[in-house]
Amino acid sequence: MTSADIKEKLKNRTVGIAGCGGLGSNCAVALARVGVGTLILADFDVVTESNLNRQYYFLSQVGEPKAPCLKRVIHQINPSVSVIAYEVKLDPEHILRYFKDCDVIVEAFDQADQKEMIIETVLSAFPDKPLVIGVGMAGWGMNETIHYRNSGNLHICGDEVTEISESVPPLAPRVGVVANMQANVVLEILLKP
Repeated sequence: MTSADIKEKLKNRTVGIAGCGGLGSNCAVALARVGVGTLILADFDVVTESNLNRQYYFLSQVGEPKAPCLKRVIHQINPSVSVIAYEVKLDPEHILRYFKDCDVIVEAFDQADQKEMIIETVLSAFPDKPLVIGVGMAGWGMNETIHYRNSGNLHICGDEVTEISESVPPLAPRVGVVANMQANVVLEILLKP
């Protein structure tokens, strides 16, 4: 498949990204670079200076809402991508409303309870829709522990073990690896013959 074939196949596809932090912002940028036609972004948070060690934002955006900031970043990278940005804390109702027409949904939350909520919501309401999640990306090194596995339409990226803590913070290299792995899984799903 050529680059032109890939671009043609992706231009009419839609990917929802739940959370625009380290995983979501980096995954969205990767998908925009390859030409996914529409990205639906949802996040309630604002950019902070402490986010800049792993999230695709800039110092000039500190204090601004993440979803519209990421939309502007994506349009600087690839203005042909349609970006719909929601400033909202996602709950089951919002997930059903905003992501119902997506070909694939990417989970990019920080909190375990939020991850559990989106997994339960998507698997019960949209059992045929692929959900790509990130679990275990804190710290540094440990390259051999990051992997991919799937269980039906649930696609898991990360080491599935390493939780964020004061002594094991989320840092750009491992967060970026998992975010780009998520983007790669999305492409694999969307480009299946």
